[in-house]
Amino acid sequence: MTAEGSTIHASAVQIGQQAVLIRGPSGAGKSRLAFDLILAGRGGQIPSAILIGDDRVHLDTRGGEVWVRPAPELAGLLEIRGLGIRRCEFAAEARVGILVDLMAEDAERLPPHEARVAMVRGIMIPRIPVAPGFAPLSLVAAALITAETSCSSNLPANCVKGIGNHISHTIATE
Repeated sequence: MTAEGSTIHASAVQIGQQAVLIRGPSGAGKSRLAFDLILAGRGGQIPSAILIGDDRVHLDTRGGEVWVRPAPELAGLLEIRGLGIRRCEFAAEARVGILVDLMAEDAERLPPHEARVAMVRGIMIPRIPVAPGFAPLSLVAAALITAETSCSSNLPANCVKGIGNHISHTIATE
């Protein structure tokens, strides 16, 4: 940790006015997800996306928020498996709005609230735990373009047990 912040092994992409911070062990797909997010932004599937940093980024805390910026020696560089290190446009910094944990041991189909937040530098950040082998792009896109519903934390008893398709049997007549 330095006076300006800490360096972590992670990638980050600015999407709209916030950053998606991507953590995970080596080989988990951090660079791949960063590139997929940039492509999804260019394709209009999510808001415009630009690389902040790949492989190593700096975290700072300002005004009760976590900010991410590239490691200077890696700014504008992105590893693309099969092509090597490529140069691309990058953002100087952004406020972290979502944390993605790849290969997360606590990833579940319907994760409890505690698994969907993480403490980063003393600040709570929304978190997406991604199971090993699961493609993370759809989860991140869903978090960016949908809103959480009240039923996410107020599931019927049969949903918790995993029974049925989770839709009330009277929905068609209501």
